[in-house]
Amino acid sequence: MAKITDLVSDLAAPFVEAAGCSLWDVEYVREAGEWFLRVYIDKEGGVSIDDCEAVSRPLSDALDQADPIEGSYVLEVSSAGADRPLKKPEHFEKFLGAEVEVRLYRAMEGRKDHVGVLKGYDNGDVTIETAAGPQTFSKKDVAQVRLYVRF
Repeated sequence: MAKITDLVSDLAAPFVEAAGCSLWDVEYVREAGEWFLRVYIDKEGGVSIDDCEAVSRPLSDALDQADPIEGSYVLEVSSAGADRPLKKPEHFEKFLGAEVEVRLYRAMEGRKDHVGVLKGYDNGDVTIETAAGPQTFSKKDVAQVRLYVRF
């Protein structure tokens, strides 16, 4: 049986593309006793509330018809965000040269969070350039990689 997120990705893709956007990610998570189906979209120049609505309405109808999820859930369609997580190889490829934050499962060099310019991605291993030089983190050590936003 296919994962719910894969099924929803396939179902959502035509609606996302029709809205002039690209599908960034799909999450199906339980929070505070409720299930949430989150569809993250992206668009050159940014995602508007109208873009989210243009995807949400027809996707909701398609989900009702296909009924791939047992039980109730909350559907959310939103922008991937400025500090979006990078999960897929194409995400890393798109943002080579961008500043990222690498969050580790356990501390290395006294800390879990490392910020630098994304220089490479190889089968889950992440290389960033920092003031101290290049650092490569093994896939098994990396909990999350996000775009880093300075305020």
